[in-house]
Amino acid sequence: MANYIFVTGGVVSGLGKGITAASLGRLLKARGFKVAAQKLDPYINIDPGTMSPYQHGEVFVTEDGAETDLDLGHYERFIDEDLNQFSNLTTGKVYWNVLNKERRGEYLGETVQVIPHITNEIKSFIYRVQKKTDADIVITEIGGTTGDIESQPFLEAIRQISHEIGRQNCLFIHVTLIPYLQSSGEYKSKPTQHSVKELQSFGIMPDIIIARSHGAVEKEVLRKIALFCNVKEDCVIPNTNLPVLYEVPLMLENNGLPRIVLRELGLEEPQPCDLQEWSDMLERIRSCQKQVRIALVGKYVKLHDSYLSVAEALSHGGWENQAQAEIRWVDSEFLTEETLDSYLKDVDGILVPGGFGDRGVEGMILAASYARTHHIPYLGICLGMQIAAISFARDVLGFSDAHSREFSPNSLHPVIDLMPDQEGNLPKGGTMRLGSYPCCIQPGSHLEKAYGASSIQERHRHRYEFNNTYREAFEQQGACFSGLSPDKRLVEAMELPKEDFYVGVQYHPEFKSRPNKAHPLFRSFIEAALAKKEAFQK
Repeated sequence: MANYIFVTGGVVSGLGKGITAASLGRLLKARGFKVAAQKLDPYINIDPGTMSPYQHGEVFVTEDGAETDLDLGHYERFIDEDLNQFSNLTTGKVYWNVLNKERRGEYLGETVQVIPHITNEIKSFIYRVQKKTDADIVITEIGGTTGDIESQPFLEAIRQISHEIGRQNCLFIHVTLIPYLQSSGEYKSKPTQHSVKELQSFGIMPDIIIARSHGAVEKEVLRKIALFCNVKEDCVIPNTNLPVLYEVPLMLENNGLPRIVLRELGLEEPQPCDLQEWSDMLERIRSCQKQVRIALVGKYVKLHDSYLSVAEALSHGGWENQAQAEIRWVDSEFLTEETLDSYLKDVDGILVPGGFGDRGVEGMILAASYARTHHIPYLGICLGMQIAAISFARDVLGFSDAHSREFSPNSLHPVIDLMPDQEGNLPKGGTMRLGSYPCCIQPGSHLEKAYGASSIQERHRHRYEFNNTYREAFEQQGACFSGLSPDKRLVEAMELPKEDFYVGVQYHPEFKSRPNKAHPLFRSFIEAALAKKEAFQK
């Protein structure tokens, strides 16, 4: 029988439950277990796809096209396993499924209630991810904070699972904050005690408590937590802040988390733990001597989590070039002809990421033009590719009103437009090109040099495409469409061959980057930025 680990959070949100779950997944995989991870979110949206990045951070997209919580990005980066539509569930999706079943008569006239119908739907979802992946261990993170009203059905569902599969096959991990009082100079255990008491009121007795803190917590405080929260002394595990996120698995390994998890589940290691590759990666990070400055020009830069995967992928690309990538967060709304130099004159590369809506778009277009005219390496992602096309059409082709139909419906030169079969009043949620699609690469291009391949698969999240009416005009003026769909109908990548690196891609390469294996485009982009910096210094 598969084993299930449930990770809950207490005291405050944003403690790093996702990092804890992802790190544990990495540690168990390093011992030979097949691991699946999933996140249950209590908000009523069907998925985060229509939520503002300021509300939720980035939307992570899986291979099969699910729009999910950003924690799934941590799972993929740490565990290095592709996730799927069964890896993220929201309250909205639960009720949507239950109400549709009720309308179809699947409940045979029963009164539909939270228990058992809502909890059964949640349990079915948790069990399905194991069936789909044939995982030995399923790690399920429960979003929100224990005590929130909206989390209650999820807590009840996992309580029922522990009863159904047997307590010996189920483990509860509770991540809580240990706050530090400056006035008294001590860490306080009381919030954790109250949080565990709240969890116990739902019939869930945590087996392990992860004590999140800024610095080292005294052993006496940890022993007190064990005593008052009814867990074994060695089951209160410190988790302190670290300078590099990817150090967390090794810290939890050293603090005994995987050993205790396997002991409590009664499992033997299929193979000795092998973290050599991970340790080597951390050594590369620590030994980086070079610095490279990248301007990330976007509209959501006030919340860095809005571009979490992009920021991580830049770091990954830097490490493979023995460099630390310093991100200059540039709000595109503030970019004008007069301010461009002050924001961009001393950067080594410019990246324009994805986004929706017309706010800040003109600033992004200026940034793309600045990169082209000043020969600064440029990487455009999704909207960033479309921005590069608009900039090129305006400046090189002379179409002063060139734009995207999304932002300027009356433009005479919509170089970015809906495809003919997309016309109509489509709902905003779940109707885009989502998930993994193939791309054929033009020989001799920057794209081919980066990937070292003639065809690739990449993840998409967009609705508007390059308007094929303008392909010939672009090519006549030196642009190269270096990536196309297999039927050559859709533009997947555009670049300027005469520049050292000026590439826009319609997909999201950041979703497939890993800390120990940078995505080829980010690696090549950082390499070009470093070359530009070194040439300038000479």
